[in-house]
Formats: sequence, C-alpha cells, structure tokens
Amino acid sequence: MPQDTEPLGDEVVHEPSAAFVESTNVAAFMREYDIDDYDELIERTTTDTGVDDSGVEWFWGELPDYLDIEFYEEYDAVRDDTDGPQFSTWYPGAELNVAHNTVDQHGAPDAGTRNTVACIWEGEDGEIRELTYHELRRRSNQVANYLESVGIDTGDTVGLYMPMVPEVIPILYGCFKVGAIAVPIFSGFGVDATATRIEDSRCSVLFTGDGFYRRGSEVTLKDAADEAIEEAGHVEHTVVFDRLGASDDDAEIEIAFDHERDEWFHDAVGTQDDDYDTKSLPADQECMLLYSSGTTGKPKGIVHTHAGAQLQPAKELHFGFDLKPADRFFWVSDIGWMMGPWTLIGTHTFGGTMVMYEGAPDYPQPDRFWELIDRHGVTQFGISPTAIRALRKQGDEWVEDHDLSSLRLLGSTGEPWDPESWLWFYEHVGGGDTPIINISGGTEIFGCFLMPMPTQPLKPCTLGGPGLGMDIDVVDGTGESIKEDHERGYLVARDSNPAMTKSLWGGDDRYLHEYWSTFEDPPMWNHGDWAQQDADGFWFLHGRADDALNVAGRKVGPAEVEGAAMEHDDVNQAAAVGVPDETTGTAVVLYVIVEEGVEETDGLREAIRESVGEEQGKPFRPREVLFVDEFPKTQSGKIIRRAVEAAYTGEELGDMSSIENPDALEELKEPR
Repeated sequence: MPQDTEPLGDEVVHEPSAAFVESTNVAAFMREYDIDDYDELIERTTTDTGVDDSGVEWFWGELPDYLDIEFYEEYDAVRDDTDGPQFSTWYPGAELNVAHNTVDQHGAPDAGTRNTVACIWEGEDGEIRELTYHELRRRSNQVANYLESVGIDTGDTVGLYMPMVPEVIPILYGCFKVGAIAVPIFSGFGVDATATRIEDSRCSVLFTGDGFYRRGSEVTLKDAADEAIEEAGHVEHTVVFDRLGASDDDAEIEIAFDHERDEWFHDAVGTQDDDYDTKSLPADQECMLLYSSGTTGKPKGIVHTHAGAQLQPAKELHFGFDLKPADRFFWVSDIGWMMGPWTLIGTHTFGGTMVMYEGAPDYPQPDRFWELIDRHGVTQFGISPTAIRALRKQGDEWVEDHDLSSLRLLGSTGEPWDPESWLWFYEHVGGGDTPIINISGGTEIFGCFLMPMPTQPLKPCTLGGPGLGMDIDVVDGTGESIKEDHERGYLVARDSNPAMTKSLWGGDDRYLHEYWSTFEDPPMWNHGDWAQQDADGFWFLHGRADDALNVAGRKVGPAEVEGAAMEHDDVNQAAAVGVPDETTGTAVVLYVIVEEGVEETDGLREAIRESVGEEQGKPFRPREVLFVDEFPKTQSGKIIRRAVEAAYTGEELGDMSSIENPDALEELKEPR
C-alpha cells in the first residue's frame, strides 16, 4: 500500500468567475435545494445526514423529476436493497424506455425540438451530414419494425459492429424501442475479438457496414464480420450499411454477400413503416451489453438497464458538463466503447446536438480536431490524455491557426494526466479559462465515480471529487478509510447506484469476484484504481492498482514516470512498466517513441534515464530505455501497458480484443 502523505503540491490554476458559476446547471440545482457550497452538495447527494433532502436514495429519487425524465409507470420505491448493494434493484415497479426520453419526446410531430439537429456527422473524407430529431424518430421506428419482422423481442440480443456513421444512432434506439439488448462492438476489432462477443452474447441479428475510411484508405468491415459469424455462429440476419458504395453494381469495391442472410440497410430498414409504439419496460430491463477487457480470460459482459443507462449519462452531462440547449457536444469515441452510447443518451435526453467523427485524429493533418471544433462551433470537447499528448507534440501552431472560442468546457477520461499535458490542453485548447472536466469511472457503471463540477476551482490533473449520488471513498488494504489522511489507496464505492452493472453476462460468480470480493465487511465495490484526496480536498488518480510500479516498497503510477520522460524534447511518447528485479523487487523499464528525425543513441537513453530520476527520484530511474515506433493502443488512444509488460516478460497477453493496432504487438518483441 502506498503511504504517500505528502501534499500533491499543485497549485490551483483555474478559478471560475462568479458569473459563470451562477449560470451553471449545478448552481441552479443547489439553489433549488438550499445547498450552500460544493462540500455540502457532495454530502447531501451521497450521505444520509439525517435531514429529509439527503442521501443516495433521496438524490436518485429526485433526479427523474428534476431532469424531466418520463416514466411510463412510477416506482414503488427508489431502491430495493434487500440483497445488499451488490444486487440493488432500482425503481422497482417503474416502467420506462430510454428511446422514449431521447427520441420520442424530441422527435414527435408536436415537439418544439423536432427540427433540432440531433447529430452533426463528419466523415474523414470531409462529407458532412445532419440528422434531426424528426428524422431520428422516423428511422429508429423503421429499425424497430425491422427487428420485429425478423422475430426480435424483449431480451433478445442485437449486435452493432458498425462504422461511425449517423445510422448507428437509430439502430441503437431501435433496439431499445423493441426491448432488445444492444451489443455495441468496436469497429476496429479483428475477427477473433468480434467472434468472441457474438458468441458470448448469442446475437441473432448483426448490423455492420461494407467498411469505413481511416487515414485516407478504405477499410473493409464486412469480410471481418463474415469470418466472425462463421467462427461464432448464432447470427441469422446481417444488415449491411453501404458506406463505401459497395451496393452499387459499378462499385470498384467488392464484398461477399450471402443473399440468404445478408441485406443492405436501405432495403431491410429503409422500406419499413416509420411508425412504432415504443415498448414500456421494467426499469431493470436490460438494454445494453457492453464488453470490458479483462486482464486474463474472456472479456467481461457488462449488463446495463434502461433506468441506469438513462439516468447516469443524463445526470453527468447536465451537471458535470453543463449541457445547454444551444450546445454542441463532441466526445472522441467509437459506438463500441462506453463513451459512445453515453454521449448519445446524455445529449439526446435534453434534445441537444452531438458531433460525431469517423476518422483519425490527425488526418490529413494534426489540426483535424481543431478544424472540426472551429467549423461546427463545438462547445464541449472530450478526449483521452494520450491523444492530447500526441497532439501536443505536433506543435502549438496547429491549434493557434483555429478559432476555438466556442468551447465552454473540456473533458477527458481513460487514464491519469501528466501536469504538462493537462496545462497545455487547458491553455492552448481551452484558452486558459475553460475548465477541464476530468472524469473517471468505467464501463461497469456507465459513467463516473469521480468528476469535477464546473463550479469548482481546479488543480492540474484533478478529478475534482465524487460524482453526484456516488458514495466514494479511498481505503487501505484492510478497508479502512484513509481519505482524510491524504494517503493513496484503493478507490471504492460504499453504496450502489442505478447505473452499476446488474451483474456480468456470464453470471454472478465472476461479478462478485471481480468487484466485491476484496472488501466484504462491509461490502464495497473495488474499482481497481489508486486514488488520493489532497489536503485541499482535490481528488487525484494514480493509475490502476495492478499497474502501480512498486520499487523497493515505494509506489508510483506509470503515468508519472511517462510524464517525466516526455519532458525531454526528443521524446514523443512513453510507456513505463514494472518488471521483476532481484534487488528492488520491481524495476522500471521505459519504452520510448522519439520525435521524427531524432537519432536513437545510448546518450539519449542515459539523458532520458537521468531526466526521470531527477523528476521522480532515483528508485524510479528506468533500468532500461527501449526504443519502438508504435505502442499498442485502444481506439480511444490509451496505451495498453499490460501488453507492453507482457512483451518484455514473455507472459501471456490475456484478452487483447481492445487493441486498435495489433501490429504494434510484434514490434514490441524487437525493441531497439
């Protein structure tokens, strides 16, 4: 257990103006319930203080009415906790449907938002399309009617192995409408990863595409889908969206087409009736099956309900990201990752506009995102720290050439920041006055355990504090709270919330083992992260508990070592891992990608080692510095450190289905 009781030392760099604070959605909530300050806000929404308007159940009971989320049938109680927080039933007796609140309300003929743009989509090739709520309602109804025509009913699973095109939105909501369980699958997955998810979920319908564009090239998707179906079985109907023009008789691209199983999207869906009565479903009815990669074994099937999937992202976009009617919300994600559906549901609950992008972040030039923000007037922009580190290295001029004044809030998630990259994001992208809402949670809760409120001052890299209605703590190995001691410890949840996974698709045993077995008395959810609250009340993360570098009894997060290495001008990216060492137990090995044109010399290795040692202390000076050209990453840009470590030690890789660039694994075997 790390015993770092020293203050984190970062100074407050962001102070929101009084006028901005008063204008926020969270300030309006505080006025409504006579809450005086941030500390009281967190306490009232997470702790039963003895007053009527306090506690987890009070907050989640108030939220549907406060956010105008409609239930078809009201609940008998906020929560049934008879079986403990591990198996809480939220809103028993209630009925609702996510599609009703996101599509039907805003796309109805008499809705004031029917002509509002629900999605602005930009393809890598520059094509721009807009989808209004009226169109979204009509198309999602067509999807629902198609699904029923092929026998899909409540509780059946439907796969979405789709390119990032606007059609993924009505497909997702069409699944919700009929009560089907949507299974989003990342479009960058290869055959084995896709087959694993199809086989595990047993989906009989799969939506896919002929392909998509990536870095100016056509990437076919249908061939991988066909092979995955052959390997997995189960799929009886494949609906293929024409992104590359393969349906045209004169098309240059050719894809295999099984006329007994395959249909083009425009034939299967586009010909359906555009009226449909959305099903009223129990609040705990499953709506999505999202897969999260495990360190070993098969990926985990995370089960989400209509109530949880509806309320959590709505809460977070309304309060944390201060979503307003005129905003345009853009988070860099694929529909196959949690942040994709999270963005859709959170934005569309309020009749808002989200921005979707198909391609690479730096194609054709490193300013693609800055150009997109400028062109579409994006107001909230979310991205991973790794992606920002890579864009930062391209130079300030790419940002400075664009007007980013439309941005009101920045967002980030996925991994810990280094201070230098956080400050660059804040100063160069946010103009030095735009808050960074740095969030952390996971697929398992379809949202955040930690997130700043826009009303808070910010230190570099902070996650602010617990999300509203999230009873979060930092504990030591015995389960004792060390939050107020300002020590690093395990991030835990002391209570449930509506969006916490209902269980795992594979059964309760793995669910209980993965999340509830570390701390059983009292039961606490162990999220697997190192967390710390500093003396000023700001929360920080220090990486995964299983990623922590423990050198001679001292622990540090790999992101801190990597940040120190990247302070060297010749270093573009870095990945730090811990490897066995006879003297210290664990030694740091650092993999480095150098800047273009930089010579990989022994002198540079030593300079990087010394730079890290000066910044982090001698125990964390890398034993080796190894050069590579590429790191294995997820689609959202996170480095898969356990793959880097396994390549060095020769251990089994475990589940690598989240990797976007599998060729990088081979390169790791022969570093320089």
